[in-house]
Amino acid sequence: MTTLIPFDDRDGYIWMDGKMLPWRDATMHVLSHGLHYGSSVFEGERVYGGTIFKLREHSERLIRSGEMLDFKIPMTLKEIEDVSREVVEANKITDGYVRPVAWRGSEQMAVSAPLATIHVAFACWQWPKYFFPKAGENKGLALKTSEWRRPDPRTMPVQSKASGIYTIGTLAKHAADKAGYDDALLLDYKGRVAESSGSNLFAVKDGMLKTPVPECFLNGITRQTIIKLARDMGYKVEETIIMPEELADFDEIFVTGTAAEVAAVGKIDDIEYEIGPITKALEKAYGDLVRQKPKTTAAA
Repeated sequence: MTTLIPFDDRDGYIWMDGKMLPWRDATMHVLSHGLHYGSSVFEGERVYGGTIFKLREHSERLIRSGEMLDFKIPMTLKEIEDVSREVVEANKITDGYVRPVAWRGSEQMAVSAPLATIHVAFACWQWPKYFFPKAGENKGLALKTSEWRRPDPRTMPVQSKASGIYTIGTLAKHAADKAGYDDALLLDYKGRVAESSGSNLFAVKDGMLKTPVPECFLNGITRQTIIKLARDMGYKVEETIIMPEELADFDEIFVTGTAAEVAAVGKIDDIEYEIGPITKALEKAYGDLVRQKPKTTAAA
């Protein structure tokens, strides 16, 4: 049985609003707008060998996400990157996860809160693996198609990493867990294949990769990395519409995400898949990439 370690009762440090605080002291007011109305954005970043992978891309997206929710992160890009590294060092994390988060505070309690203070915090903890397939590592993840769907992009800022959007994934994954699956497969509002509860999806047929067009869901940084990596390795990758009835025709399925990394899918509903050679090759290539030592520029 897995021992639950509460996230509010840990040793370590969290940077919050300009100060590095003891972990248990980093708190927010119960009437914060971000808690009540979802006016919060965040990032999830992996640390490999003490280095945050794709830190620049994640930091830039945090700023864009705030802008999409009509608020400005009160930090420069450099400050975000510097604090991200500081919190990794303060917690002595070699391989783990960084969570920057920004939210509207408690000055106003209404749907509209333009005068609310924007708060920012950075936490970091050890997190070696995200998925543990119930059927075993050699079987891959089991996904169950969810009744919940990714929304029309005119109803939500789907390219922001906004906390409110993740309610859909939470509900979908809870239902999948209760049904004995590892995760959920979500369709979009048009009934097309979208992604899992929090990871992007790739399918393989006759040596070619296909991945849904990110119209209704986040175009993940890991997704973009895998597309480039696969093309550099000589694979053809097509961003296209995938309908649920096509899923039985694919040879391999895998999902990608900062937390998930590259995770093979062994089953979607009643359709079973082998963990194939392309999934294995990309899993290895991605693992090698994230652990490459960053290049240093010699002093002039």
